[in-house]
Amino acid sequence: MDKDLLLKPRLAEDDVAIPGVGTVRVRALSRAEVLMVRKATDNADSIDGPRALVLERKMLAAAMVDPVLTEAEVGQWQQVSAAGELDTVTTRIQELSGMLPDSAKEAVKEFEASPEAEFRVPAGDGAGRDDGGRDAPPDGQ
Repeated sequence: MDKDLLLKPRLAEDDVAIPGVGTVRVRALSRAEVLMVRKATDNADSIDGPRALVLERKMLAAAMVDPVLTEAEVGQWQQVSAAGELDTVTTRIQELSGMLPDSAKEAVKEFEASPEAEFRVPAGDGAGRDDGGRDAPPDGQ
């Protein structure tokens, strides 16, 4: 087991089209971020307003890659957009993060539909290395 690979950030990213506005880039939330967002919103109804609004602000502020938004800016976006606009983005973040109830089922369906496909970590600094097991032997061996 490669400990460095285990501890290396590997959060999936994706583009989400917003009709009439453009495309934003989001990433999955880490487990630590999900737990922090949930903890921070435990008392949101009494502190910052309705829990769902606060949860959405914190989630989007953490997951937005391009453009990067603060919680206050996400709050402005909430005020000026149609409800479905943010739902599309938050749903994609939840899919990338494996947070939707059917996330595990969808992964199994993908695998069953294409069993030769492999589930791999998105390419990063370690791209090119086959992480299917032991390290490949040096050339010529």
